[in-house]
Amino acid sequence: MKHFFEKITRYMTSRKSQSSRKEFLRGIAVSLSSIPLVKALSVPALAESEKKLKPRQKRITQTMCDLAVVKGNSPAAITRKAIQALGGMSRFVKKGDIVVIKPNIGWDRAPEYAANTNPDVVATLVRLCYDSGAKIVKVFDNTCNSSAMCYTNSGIADAVKKSGGQISYVNSSKFIPVRFPAGSALESWPLYLDAVECDSFINVPIAKHHSLAGLTLSMKNLMGICGGSRGEIHVNLDKKLADLTKFINPDLTVIDAYRILLHHGPLGGNLNDVKITKTVIAGTNPVLADAYTATLFDIDPKKIGSIRMGEEYGLGSANISNAKITKISV
Repeated sequence: MKHFFEKITRYMTSRKSQSSRKEFLRGIAVSLSSIPLVKALSVPALAESEKKLKPRQKRITQTMCDLAVVKGNSPAAITRKAIQALGGMSRFVKKGDIVVIKPNIGWDRAPEYAANTNPDVVATLVRLCYDSGAKIVKVFDNTCNSSAMCYTNSGIADAVKKSGGQISYVNSSKFIPVRFPAGSALESWPLYLDAVECDSFINVPIAKHHSLAGLTLSMKNLMGICGGSRGEIHVNLDKKLADLTKFINPDLTVIDAYRILLHHGPLGGNLNDVKITKTVIAGTNPVLADAYTATLFDIDPKKIGSIRMGEEYGLGSANISNAKITKISV
């Protein structure tokens, strides 16, 4: 539109336009002809800014057990076995699906420090998704440290690329304000578009201590799809994590507990704080998965606020004793 008015001005002020009414009118016609193109180019940006994200619909899936807990020396082998125990990845991923795998890549730490999800666990899930017919498998996280350093030093970027996955840094323009239900502590918090608009969402946290939340488990891991000032989410944190989990509705939760961080989380940095448990926990109920994982820290699950709130929200039961849990050693 700016060019349109510039052209009119030029025609009105030039000698030629003053002496030739035909030339003046022709100039207006040429300028007007460009308006549809300008509008066409403007629509996508406008549509994106006004986009309304709706809650994800969880894929209804029957599994062979409520929770699979697998122990073994190989992170890849126990991940594969855990998914197999649930009935296979084809229960969660269909041919042509766009899949999001959301690990924790938040920190500039090597795998042995247990601050980020084990890269072999992530890569194995990527391969299983493609084996089940996925069209695209996206992997990303809104990091706390430098994205380049986090992606590289965690080992996740290299592992995902080798497994054929699509790994990318988050794009700030893709954070869209979400209208949460009335009364939600999150109100209209911005979430990452790709995390909401996918066919299957697989949440893959690492199990670790957190100075404010008690533990970082599956619900806490979803903060990595949030934009805005994420520090503010820690106010009334438990309710916000339950709201966030309910909105995203992960189809599958796979908790990396191959190494767990016992103290000084979420960043860690001392190998003395790391315990090697060689375990992966998988299931469709994020509350149950978090509750079981809490026991690896010798913590009563009900002492973790997000687990209590998740149960109150109807996101799943935290009752481990009533669950059908398949335990396997590889």
